[in-house]
Amino acid sequence: EPSDPVQLSFPMPDVDTGKPRTYGPDVSTDNRSAFGNALLDIAEANPSLPMAVLDCDLAPSVKTDLLWKKHPHRFFEAGVQEHSTAIIAGALSVNGVLTFFADFGVFGVDETFNQHRLSDINGTNLKLVCTHLGLDVGEDGKTHQCIDYLGVLRNLYGFKIIIPADPNQTDRAIRYIAKTPGNFLVGMGRSKVPIISDEQGRPLFGEGYEFEYGKVDLVREGNDGVVFAMGPMVYRAIQAWEMLRERGVRVRVLNVPCPVDLDREAVRQAAETGLVVTYEDHHIDTGLGSSVALALAEEGLSPKFVRMGIRTYGGSGKPDELFASQGLSPEDLVRTVLDALGAK
Repeated sequence: EPSDPVQLSFPMPDVDTGKPRTYGPDVSTDNRSAFGNALLDIAEANPSLPMAVLDCDLAPSVKTDLLWKKHPHRFFEAGVQEHSTAIIAGALSVNGVLTFFADFGVFGVDETFNQHRLSDINGTNLKLVCTHLGLDVGEDGKTHQCIDYLGVLRNLYGFKIIIPADPNQTDRAIRYIAKTPGNFLVGMGRSKVPIISDEQGRPLFGEGYEFEYGKVDLVREGNDGVVFAMGPMVYRAIQAWEMLRERGVRVRVLNVPCPVDLDREAVRQAAETGLVVTYEDHHIDTGLGSSVALALAEEGLSPKFVRMGIRTYGGSGKPDELFASQGLSPEDLVRTVLDALGAK
């Protein structure tokens, strides 16, 4: 179940998160750009707020350059010094400064894990935003494909993790962490992703949507089985849903933005269909599949259960090619569901 709110031992900055931006279905952008825009909005809505955005020589890639250009006094370029930057960010966050540390996943999670462990022990208020997660990094290859971000940070008791599905959910997640006490990771891939819409074509995370930590989002209806997906796999799961519908199969597609604080009621309802599939751009043994498996076991539920995730280090290529190479394309999801239903 979602963990309890963090109680800080120091005053939390009073933050005006501004008005959320809504990206329409025809917009082509990525989650990291939505992060950069939301960060800029927060800075401009709080002109007198002590605020620090720390970067390790990647501002154009992680999109902190938008804030840098307009609010240079709030931007701190630390260069290629990830360990010290992570410690400085944690220290600033306990001194009344709204602090964001943005980096690639392999540096902001894997390289700096021990610094985040110290921040966790010390009860900081760090807002960690990591881009370039998973096979979605693509051509940068296996050295830069952070495929273990959940497995690494779930070892920390006080870090909450959010993996948004599209730019609209990213926008609202960034505003949420800015006003909410405690350490957070908001993670995202590199590529542009479609705006997630409902079946009527309206942005699912647009006007009227408010991010709620721990909540699972219903993306598509169905009772023949349930697909739990996160991040860039959500829109691929929708593509699979459409292909399955043409075959007369209706599965439920759920977006899981908080994969280590799982909505147990959503799991219980999913198990009632008899088939549960997890679909993730992450190491298959330490991510969303593990969270769902643990929940099923602890709830005493035993539907047909299939995990789909990364089984080995990726190559260098376009994300769709890399997903297909590991059996993670929408077509692979269709085959997995059909095979599982045949054996249910």
